[in-house]
Amino acid sequence: MTAVLYLAIAIVWGSAVCLWVFPNLAQTTKKSFDGRQLSVSSLFVLVPAWIYLGLIPMTWCVYLLSYLFRNTGDGMRVANPIAMLLFLAGAVGMYLAARRKKRHITDGMSGLKLSRAEWVFLVLVCALAISLFWTTFRVEDNTLYVGLSVFSDFSPHLGMIRSFSSGNNFPTAYSHFAGADIKYHFMFQFLAGNLEYLGMRLDYAFNLPSLLGFVSTFSLLYVLAAKITARKWTGLLACLFFTFRSSFSVFRYLGEQDGSVSLWDALFGHSDFVSYSTHEDWGLWNLNVYCNQRHLAFTLGVLLLVLILFLPGMYQAFERLKREWSGRKGFGTCAVFWIKRSLLGREGWRVEEPVMAVTAGLLLGMLAFWNGAVTIAALLVLFVLAIASDRRLEYLIAAAVTGALSMLQTSFFIEGNAVSTTLLYGFIAENPTFFGVLDYVYRLTGALLIVVAAVFLVADGPGRYVTIAFSAPFVFAFHISLTTDVTVNHKYIMISLMLLGIIAAEGIARLWETKRVALRAGAAVLVLILTATGIFEYAVVLNRNQKIRNLAYDMNDPLTGWVRENATAQDIFLTSNYALHPVVLGGAMLFDGWQYFAWSAGYDTASRDFLVWQMYSADNSEALKQLTKENNIRYIVVDQSNRSAAEYELREDIIEQTFAAVYSQGEGEWNTTIYDVSKPLR
Repeated sequence: MTAVLYLAIAIVWGSAVCLWVFPNLAQTTKKSFDGRQLSVSSLFVLVPAWIYLGLIPMTWCVYLLSYLFRNTGDGMRVANPIAMLLFLAGAVGMYLAARRKKRHITDGMSGLKLSRAEWVFLVLVCALAISLFWTTFRVEDNTLYVGLSVFSDFSPHLGMIRSFSSGNNFPTAYSHFAGADIKYHFMFQFLAGNLEYLGMRLDYAFNLPSLLGFVSTFSLLYVLAAKITARKWTGLLACLFFTFRSSFSVFRYLGEQDGSVSLWDALFGHSDFVSYSTHEDWGLWNLNVYCNQRHLAFTLGVLLLVLILFLPGMYQAFERLKREWSGRKGFGTCAVFWIKRSLLGREGWRVEEPVMAVTAGLLLGMLAFWNGAVTIAALLVLFVLAIASDRRLEYLIAAAVTGALSMLQTSFFIEGNAVSTTLLYGFIAENPTFFGVLDYVYRLTGALLIVVAAVFLVADGPGRYVTIAFSAPFVFAFHISLTTDVTVNHKYIMISLMLLGIIAAEGIARLWETKRVALRAGAAVLVLILTATGIFEYAVVLNRNQKIRNLAYDMNDPLTGWVRENATAQDIFLTSNYALHPVVLGGAMLFDGWQYFAWSAGYDTASRDFLVWQMYSADNSEALKQLTKENNIRYIVVDQSNRSAAEYELREDIIEQTFAAVYSQGEGEWNTTIYDVSKPLR
């Protein structure tokens, strides 16, 4: 299958790049950041690096070539073979050059073998990914099943995927707000659309990259945690905390039970998210987010990989300054010493690995239209780390490359400003005061930040500073809004909580290693408290997305098929405000889809709502023709949702008299008719 070949070539390219850019990457799993011995398999860092260094740039290459050849009628047909040949030839060339220099991919890979615990870990992560992704999205017997907890967000996702796989969405427009620029980070959807275009079934085209990214994220989190704490099992514990979030919600929920159902049914038979804070009932903080936002699950691993590459500079700085400081005393003297020896000193700014810095910057910069929040969160953490690190210029190089590439993409895709920065204290706390936000954070995070604070008090200098750096996206989310909908800041909070889970795992490891029964029991109880709500919510995700509750769509639906065969991404559809609909699954570009999606991305949906009202309720043909011409409408869809609309009175008779009907399905009130604006009636 061509799509599988595409993935294979990308990963081979990534391994070849890794051989040249990160020749010692396999060795990073052999020692902790402070020099202690580790025995983590190198595969946990190598394979994710190959995936990211291959898939992200190769997908960008296909996209840019498709854009260049857009006027051929099918730019992707030209772009894919060119990109695949270029990347395959490039990989072969790099391997041959490395062989001449006696450099081999197996160099430094003595630790490829996975331990028994690592095998169990990998199998469980893959099982988790499959249970999440294939439960919420799969095809069986030519029927597409979309989970109840994800179908709304999947509307723009699937619209974008199908706009690429069946249309020619170049220049790219947003599937739920056609005819404008693209403010939405769409590249993961382009990858999925391209895989479907190359022959992969829709569910595999969407789920397989999701699985690769999800497993890569867990693998790199395991490595990062192990390198920070010098313990393998702490890495596994950090992954457990990432999987099952901390909150007291489940304990409060159980306390409200009246005994009418058993404890088992209350915990594992529930299908609705409980809510004791704003939007908690959306499943905004648990594994459902990674089902909904596949691009987030995919890109988190890039942030973790960059941290693994840059954190040695911070540990080196602390160790060097500790040696040079020996014998000195006084806070004032310490500040002057740090300014002279670190901030202004040569060691603080030296460059050891410029190629690594540029490559990391390119990866983060290329993420801007995969998931911009991950790029911003990475820069926030790196900025704080850079203050206390050696090799500070490498941070600056990476940030400069990231910023330049992000701005280049923004200027290419977006008209005007990409973000609108607003000071907004409190995130979505019900009471945005200091104590109100404190209460909200307590309800949101449960015991996690309490444990992190306790570990912070007893940590050494590097441990404390890493905790501060990992908290940067969290603090940012509660003070700054970059979009119309501040709720999207939840991604920054989740990124911080993922990283701070490493610190909590370190604290629990210290309790366990005391070998005192009481403290070990306390550590076990803490693990239960920190994961109970997440385990409960995982059961809710599975229950909520049982097949009986899924939304089902016929893959051979005639309406979907007609749209795929007769419309391109340049054809704008005037429709009701569809969310997930057979027209959307056909790849149609909606003039005004479900408003929340476009509004939260920064589009002016109110103006479009008014225009929709004007066109559907136009009382004469000339007015209708003029309005459709001004708004570049190609097709008008009239169906039951228009006929029952409360916002306007449908003048179906005027539409019938003005344009030719090119598709009709159903009878009476439930009839769906598509009118072609390019075929006016005399």
